[in-house]
Amino acid sequence: MKTITIMRYLLGEMENVQKLLFIYNANSGKANAFLDSMHKVFSPQTYDCKLCELTFGVALENRIWKKFRQETDREMVFLHKDEFAKKYKSKFGYKFSFPIVLTEGGNGLEVVISTEELNQLKTVHDLVGLVKERLELI
Repeated sequence: MKTITIMRYLLGEMENVQKLLFIYNANSGKANAFLDSMHKVFSPQTYDCKLCELTFGVALENRIWKKFRQETDREMVFLHKDEFAKKYKSKFGYKFSFPIVLTEGGNGLEVVISTEELNQLKTVHDLVGLVKERLELI
C-alpha cells in the first residue's frame, strides 16, 4: 500500500487519495463517553454503536484495532455524530445513519461500510478484514 501512495505522490495524484471517516453513533464529550461506557457494561445488548463496541472496550481502544489503525497508511479520521454534523454541514443535509464508514475524496462523501454492515460484525477481526477488503476497492 505504501508503494501505491508513493507512486500517486510522484505522479501528482495525492489529491485523489481518499481518507476514511469513521463516524460513531454517539455524541462527543466526557459525560457522553462516561454514559456510553456504563451502557456497554450494564446493557450491552441495547448499545447502539457497533463501531464503538468493536474498537473500544469500556475505557480503552481495542489493541487489535489500534495496531491495525497504526499500521495502515490510509488516513483515518474518527468523529462522533455531532462532530460530523458540525464539520460536514450541508444545506441539503446528509441521509446517513450511524455508525458508518465513509470516504472523502474527489467525489465528495461516499459510503464504504454501511450501518447495516457494521451492525452484522461480531468481532474486531471482522471489522479489520472488512476495512482491508474495502481499502482494496477504493
